[in-house]
Amino acid sequence: MTVCLLLLGAVALTAAVPVPRALTRAGWPEREPVVALWVWQCLVATALLCCLAGLVLGTAAVFHTVRDRVFAPAPPSVTAAYDLSTAPVWATALTLLLACGAAWTTAMLGREVAEARRRRGQARAHLRERAPDLPAGLPPARGPMLVLEDEYPDAWWMPGHPPQLVVTTGALHRLTGHQLDAVLAHERGHARAHHDWLLHLSTALATGFPRVPLFTHFCDQTHRLVELAADDTASRRHGHLTTALALIELNQHRGVLSCASSHRLLGERVDRLLEPPPRLDRRRRALTTTAAALVPLLPLLITFAPGLTALR
Repeated sequence: MTVCLLLLGAVALTAAVPVPRALTRAGWPEREPVVALWVWQCLVATALLCCLAGLVLGTAAVFHTVRDRVFAPAPPSVTAAYDLSTAPVWATALTLLLACGAAWTTAMLGREVAEARRRRGQARAHLRERAPDLPAGLPPARGPMLVLEDEYPDAWWMPGHPPQLVVTTGALHRLTGHQLDAVLAHERGHARAHHDWLLHLSTALATGFPRVPLFTHFCDQTHRLVELAADDTASRRHGHLTTALALIELNQHRGVLSCASSHRLLGERVDRLLEPPPRLDRRRRALTTTAAALVPLLPLLITFAPGLTALR
């Protein structure tokens, strides 16, 4: 058990500190945001699996009842391979720390889900107030698109049941037909990929563990990469220039090309659309995706290795 816990700790620390910092400095995620999002998710899954496996092993060593339940189907040789008869003091302290971390993570995820539902309810109530009144006898608008009377051009996807695409009249007046199609493709790209779920997860982890580099970088990069991925979805269907012009028209009143930090991402997105970077070739995309998918298997291999060895 001691060797397993040490190996799991080493993998978790590697995934939590040096790898995220190296990934944020890499240049290829801008070229392949979808692959980069997958790599970040696999990295987070690896760290969480290490903590979960360590918690299970530590709890089994500290509490005999848990050990009996976890290893009930296993033969005695497998139980003996983990050497759970005595738990050192540091293993007990680590188990307690991991249990607190698991409880805190669950609480942060629950709070984020509750906050997201509350914000979504408030937003929908606000939209119902702003939506134009329909003639008597017509049902309220519940289709996939809702048009609001507003002089400022804007468009966004409202997740929920049913999801709706909200567009202002200012956007309809300012955008051309092709630009409006690009905006719609961008927002639908968010919806199809369920980017809202990914944003909620990254926000919850970063809020709960603000000093863990993996979670803070995961949150920052997720907010950036989901926009780049949606931009790519729109540009592949309607062209880079059309998508860039639509982005400028929608955000011109916000200062899309200013140097303010809040608008820096918008400027980067416009520059990227006007001068699109070359994509990785299929072989490198496949290798990166496969390698990232195999990384979360490492904590499982470390955890099950003593038992599998005992069965040989």
